Amino acid sequence: MHPAYSVIFFTTATGAGYGLLALLGLLAGFGAAPPGLLPGIASFGLAFALIVGGLLSSTGHLGRPERAWRAFSQWRTSWLSREGVASVATFVPAGLLALGWVVFGRTEGWVAASGLLAALGATLTVSSTAMIYASLKPVAQWHSRFTLPAYLLFSATSGLVLLNALMQVFGRPALPWLTASIVFTLASWAWKVATWRHDDDVAMPATLNSATGLAGGTVRSVEWPHTEANYLLKEMGFRVARKHRDRLRGFVIVAAFTLPAMLLLASFWLGGAIAAVLAVLASSSQLAGLLVERWLFFAEAKHTVTLYYGLG
Repeated sequence: MHPAYSVIFFTTATGAGYGLLALLGLLAGFGAAPPGLLPGIASFGLAFALIVGGLLSSTGHLGRPERAWRAFSQWRTSWLSREGVASVATFVPAGLLALGWVVFGRTEGWVAASGLLAALGATLTVSSTAMIYASLKPVAQWHSRFTLPAYLLFSATSGLVLLNALMQVFGRPALPWLTASIVFTLASWAWKVATWRHDDDVAMPATLNSATGLAGGTVRSVEWPHTEANYLLKEMGFRVARKHRDRLRGFVIVAAFTLPAMLLLASFWLGGAIAAVLAVLASSSQLAGLLVERWLFFAEAKHTVTLYYGLG
């Protein structure tokens, strides 16, 4: 599949933003919110910036962005529509949470309830984004048990690492979210490797024989349907060379998982201002790695329509 940069940025940015927002909501909901006005402003500001920036960028791949609002009407049958509805609805409890936390300086009562609703909304939004791809049966790499957990896991991981960086910068380090950041980073690493192993072995859900209904013999394409590349080949027939794929996978392992885990461990032992710098570097490295991971998520996917062109 052709990797659209707007969608790559959208899924990575909103994943991190909603992950951070969900964590803030859970902290408020369970009475564990870190004190301080500036940490609250910075945390919500970063979360909203990532979410809004990602949502706006998602319109970049639309032919008629001004008609994007029409997608909201198909929520009964479309995961894309459900994603849009959930993303907008989440702003209501998220706004109330930020208002109570930052303006009124409280995280109990209605603010705590808003936090739990914001966390639920963020989870539903990320899940809907994942299901847009997981529900597509023609793409075997996406239509698997790995897609939905990966989106949720990467969102939680990037949100945790961002939260840890923010708290380190504002002098509010805490062992629970530092430990959770390391654990989730390692879990994401393991899940990504397992996903790649699955994707490398999975077969297309159809063959030329099954597509044509000719069970006997081996059906093959003699000539292409036309002599020039078209939209389907550009969007669905994108291929990445194996040597480039392997290099990019190696970059993802290092930038998104290995280096952040090492930097977070080092920040645990060093502490102070150095720990804050290392935490910010860990978050920056992870987001860069996840951008490449998401590029590979699209580039390595094979759509069954390519069988028509003899590329299956």
